[in-house]
Amino acid sequence: MPRQVILAIDEGTTNAKATFVSQTGEIIASGSAPVPIEHPQSGWVQQDADKIWGATQEAIAACMASALDVQVIALGISNQRESILIWDRQTGAPLGPVITWQCRRTANVCNTLKAAGHEQEVIARTGLPLDPLFPPTKIAWLLSNHGRGGADICIGTVDSWLIWKLSDGRIHATDRSNAARTQLFNIDEGCWDDELCKIFEVDRSMLPEVHDSSHVFAETKGARAVPDGIPIAAAIGDSHAALFGHGAFGPGDGKITFGTGSSVMTTLTEFIAPPPGITTTIAWSIGGKSTYAFEGNILVSASILPWTAALLGLADVESLLDLAQTVPDTNGIALVPAHVGLGSPYWNSEARGLITGLSFGSEPAHIARAAAESIALQVHDVFAIMADAAKGIGQLSVDGGPSQNAFLMQMVADCLDHSVTPCRNAEVSALGAAHLAGLATGFWQDLDEVRRLAHHGSAIFPALEASARKDRLDIWRKAIARTVASI
Repeated sequence: MPRQVILAIDEGTTNAKATFVSQTGEIIASGSAPVPIEHPQSGWVQQDADKIWGATQEAIAACMASALDVQVIALGISNQRESILIWDRQTGAPLGPVITWQCRRTANVCNTLKAAGHEQEVIARTGLPLDPLFPPTKIAWLLSNHGRGGADICIGTVDSWLIWKLSDGRIHATDRSNAARTQLFNIDEGCWDDELCKIFEVDRSMLPEVHDSSHVFAETKGARAVPDGIPIAAAIGDSHAALFGHGAFGPGDGKITFGTGSSVMTTLTEFIAPPPGITTTIAWSIGGKSTYAFEGNILVSASILPWTAALLGLADVESLLDLAQTVPDTNGIALVPAHVGLGSPYWNSEARGLITGLSFGSEPAHIARAAAESIALQVHDVFAIMADAAKGIGQLSVDGGPSQNAFLMQMVADCLDHSVTPCRNAEVSALGAAHLAGLATGFWQDLDEVRRLAHHGSAIFPALEASARKDRLDIWRKAIARTVASI
């Protein structure tokens, strides 16, 4: 008898992945395919919607080929957030590029909106500051440059695009977690906001229908890599999916997702206006009820490692991290990876990367260690605000590829002065999407059953003396100040 599984699609910034999750919560097969990224100008980051779809189909096909004796019960989608595209509703053809979450092309527009006094109103309705990370100014750019006057246009995040393609263009929809990241969705009232659409000059009729994260959106039809008739039963932003996959259902439970950028989140039971530097978002929605979260978005995280390896003439990231461990500290060097600006808690789109503290005693190993430390130090800056606002943090889980590196995670625990617990499976976003799809289709019955599926490893505890932590943070704060002052 075929083994019953949930198919989880995790469409990230650099790779599309497909995973089979069994009823015991185990990943029994997976496949992946790269997604190209384009940088047409400094600070501009974009992708091709058709290539995202092609990579997704390739990943599904690879997963299917590696586990033939399975029965797919449902499909769930986890996706890179804040990346936005428009397409022709009649032909399904993309209109222009996918403008990704990293892109800073609309920084000047955001500054203009701030100067006009719109930011506090936007934060009050969405929990998000005016920053080019978020989609509405990108939508306006797409409509202005690629809108093709008179075309019947769909606006969507990547989950909406995949639902559209998987359902053969029958459904234009999203979930509340992704809608909450568009900065056009009132997260307290749970609907598209007419005032926000007016501020950003977006036609509400172009936006997708909004449903729960755990919801049967449609059945698959006409997709080459997956059979017809499979329920598309979940959609959720990748960082939200990771929070869910960790079973972080209690107030104050949190997670850090490490990838191209990083996301720090802690669960809230109700909407709370965010303090400066972090955001409030909808974590997920089940049965018409939203669960909220504080979040801090870091723009450049693990992606600083291959960049620094290339800068130092090293073969790969593994060589960089080996070199970093040959010295006990950075010898006063700090590397601020503001290559596309600074995200939370600084929200400075004009900032650019900086290496400071160089002396004749500086060695490549010190720069390598500073690059590794920058991942942990950025998380600290977000965590410090969040811990105070949330009035304490519970279990803090970590996921993403870097979470499997003990050296990097020890740095995180040391900088935070708080234990971190890796997930035994790095693909926890896929697990979260699978769990939500399973809940929507009865594969799993309730949150208690899902909570028991989480597979965590051993906690990593802080081991750095308080004085050394203070010295490390002092060097970092001075470097951040210089980065911002240099603009």
